[in-house]
Amino acid sequence: MTTSHDVQGESFFLNLRFMLIICVFAGNALEPLASSFHIAQQWFSWIFMFHMPLFVLVTGYFSKSSLAGPAGRKVLLQIGMQYLIFQSLYSVLDAALFHVPRIHHSFFTPYLLLWFLASHICWRLLMLALQGVPPVLQLGISVLLGILVGYLPVEGIWLSVCRTFVYLPYFIAGYHLNYADVRRFFTVPVRIITGAVSVLLMLMAGTSYFGIPAGWLYGSMTYGELGHTEWYAGIYRIGMYGVQFIASMAFLGLVPAITGRITEMGRRTLYVFLLHGLIVRTVVAKGVYEYIDTPVEIILIVVCAAGLCCLLTMPWVRTATRPLVEPQVDWMLKPALYPFRRSA
Repeated sequence: MTTSHDVQGESFFLNLRFMLIICVFAGNALEPLASSFHIAQQWFSWIFMFHMPLFVLVTGYFSKSSLAGPAGRKVLLQIGMQYLIFQSLYSVLDAALFHVPRIHHSFFTPYLLLWFLASHICWRLLMLALQGVPPVLQLGISVLLGILVGYLPVEGIWLSVCRTFVYLPYFIAGYHLNYADVRRFFTVPVRIITGAVSVLLMLMAGTSYFGIPAGWLYGSMTYGELGHTEWYAGIYRIGMYGVQFIASMAFLGLVPAITGRITEMGRRTLYVFLLHGLIVRTVVAKGVYEYIDTPVEIILIVVCAAGLCCLLTMPWVRTATRPLVEPQVDWMLKPALYPFRRSA
């Protein structure tokens, strides 16, 4: 039986998902400008403090009903098909048009944002493997793995190994999170405080005192790749977890729990996630960013990103692109048909 708290919880996390996909779009649109403009670097750094940790958390939250059994197998197959389709599409377009530097065209190296699909498969499998372990211990193991993965003597982008383990704690936390606990914590005074903290972090993000190298924000690089070969480099990852936790809690305080238009758009964020990279990469490839030289134009980019984000959640976009974004996998789940009846 569905209660009002269940409905309110679903609305809260759908609202969160929509707000985060706007941040994802805006962050990727700002990234080419972050090294040239202070305001772009400020917003970019602030967004990357929380948007992927929270996106993984909300993904873990919504995986509760489809982790195991036939539903779980269907989701894994669908994510796998999405990865094959969009890895192929983005790679072909990159070779023909985008020409992003330092890109490996391989199914073992997810193309930019597609790391999330590869890691999502791994998070689900790891969550299944940890089902018999108490939740607190699951979280402790995942944090330990997130710290230790940085010591691997490999490139972190291969099979998205770094991000898989760095963000695993957020997936596990989301899986076990109850909206009732969120509702009890985020009282009106707490929301006011977290809102102030969120604004403060945004203002501080671009300062030299608080500037965090982009590599640490991405979570995609080992400590060696980040230039830290010290035995204690894992302490920096612990520090990043602290920063991400504070920034994430501050942003959560801004999320409304009411059911509205953004709630419905929050159901279709997958379309924004998989399609927005085509827009950003095309704009970069066509040289549009070369004409941007004022803060007003940077603000306009963020506004356009938010507008296009809303556009990509429209029902007609889903109708037009559904075969690519949500490929049918039911045929793979049907039992094999044998031409001869087996004897008893």
